[in-house]
Amino acid sequence: MNFYRYKAATRPSHQRGISTLLTLCLMIVLTQIILITYLLFRFLPDEPVTYNTIESHFKYGSLGGERNLGIPYWLWRAMPTLCENKLPNKKSTDIGFESLGMIYEGDNTLPVGVSSRRHLGLDRVFLNCAVCHTSTYQIKPSDEALVVNNLKSGNRHLVLGMPANRFDIMGFQQFFFQCVNDAKFKAKELIPLVQRLGANLDIIDQYFTYPLAIWLTQERLKLVEQRLSLIYQQPEYGPGRVDTFNSAKAVFNWDWQRANTSELIGITDFPSIWLQGPRKSRDDGKPMDLHWDGNNNTVEERNLSAAFGAGGIPPYTDHQALGKIEDWLLTLEPPTFPFVVDIGKANKGKKIYQNYCASCHGKSGRDFTGERVGHVEPIESIDTDRWRLDSYTQKLALNQSMLYAGDERYRFKNFKKTHGYANAPLDGIWLRAPYLHNGSVPTLWALLQPATKRPVTFYRGNDMYDPKHVGFIANQANNGEEEFFLYDTTVDGNSNQGHEGKQYGTDLSNSEKYELIEYLKTF
Repeated sequence: MNFYRYKAATRPSHQRGISTLLTLCLMIVLTQIILITYLLFRFLPDEPVTYNTIESHFKYGSLGGERNLGIPYWLWRAMPTLCENKLPNKKSTDIGFESLGMIYEGDNTLPVGVSSRRHLGLDRVFLNCAVCHTSTYQIKPSDEALVVNNLKSGNRHLVLGMPANRFDIMGFQQFFFQCVNDAKFKAKELIPLVQRLGANLDIIDQYFTYPLAIWLTQERLKLVEQRLSLIYQQPEYGPGRVDTFNSAKAVFNWDWQRANTSELIGITDFPSIWLQGPRKSRDDGKPMDLHWDGNNNTVEERNLSAAFGAGGIPPYTDHQALGKIEDWLLTLEPPTFPFVVDIGKANKGKKIYQNYCASCHGKSGRDFTGERVGHVEPIESIDTDRWRLDSYTQKLALNQSMLYAGDERYRFKNFKKTHGYANAPLDGIWLRAPYLHNGSVPTLWALLQPATKRPVTFYRGNDMYDPKHVGFIANQANNGEEEFFLYDTTVDGNSNQGHEGKQYGTDLSNSEKYELIEYLKTF
């Protein structure tokens, strides 16, 4: 008889029980290790979708806002279907958010200005810089003969760094707030819908991740709605406009009930963001005053502040990703005016520009030197609508100084209250219509008229270009497919007054005005 087999067979039963228990415990521990490892690999990665070119990074790269306000990708895809009745009723070919002026390229399922990051076990999406600083223009068939660079009518031409003159950010916010408050916004409705859209959710996503994500998204957006409740007291923005600093007050949970009435409307046009390098200094060696009211003079700090609009608040901001865009924007130039320029008229217009405009706006579209460039012009002098100026308060400037207080590399040190609007360079001015800080004047031609002769109402949101008057077609309610927003200059915050009188060129003859406009086309 084999001695060892006999030994095992005659081992006491309590020893065999202990062995079995140890084996069971070991299996449980191994199972737990495997489960924990799986969950760690599934839920811990924090990885943005990356791109090989800086242009794609600008259009679709993450700034970190998904960590804060990110919406699960399949919810983003599903919500325009679930809440279709809460979107503007526009052309039949709209792809969801396109009805709010967002831009889709090719087969991309995310529009320009929306980024994606794997975070907390989900692909989450949110906004980046491009949503406010990218747009399009179209060429009328009747103007195709005037085009000098082979562009054709019938196409939308995408321009990076351009003000997003078609994007309706107020409508975008209201859509999400209304949708999450809808009785249909629940897992029972959404999970079958995202499956039909192609999500192919596994059992963990179906019964844990997405039900939890739906609830968290709803609660998070309700909180944001509460903090941004001011928008329900404001006039409609219309496309291409934003209330930057009243939105910033939401970070500090502003008490709107106690706010002064004068600070409740700060609506302005989205700005262009080309050629940031030359904006770092003025003739006197000091940095230019930035933002419409010149409340900051540091490009990097201004950029970090702007990232708040994309959800990039401490500690969620991806500073490395933002830095790539900052470096690229230092030298990014606007596109050349695509139509024929009358050189003879432009040369005459150059002289007029030097006499009337250069000291405040720079020698040319690339040379930003000038005595008043980058300085704040007192409101009494410029006399444009003052709502945006008054909306930015000393109290907000003090609050902003506390942001990033724990990290001196990023702490805001340069925000200040001013008493006017900053004189800005005019690079790419042909693509920056409508004009004035609040977008209250549709074309350069209208801007050169006294306020009493400027349009009292006009339509915003059209990207069909007007090369004669320099701006977008603004006298049409629709183009047969899309309806445009009626802008009324009599509404608070929308005034088209100011920037008029002899020093601003509104007293020039018509021929001189057209010559000046011809020169501005070269910017």
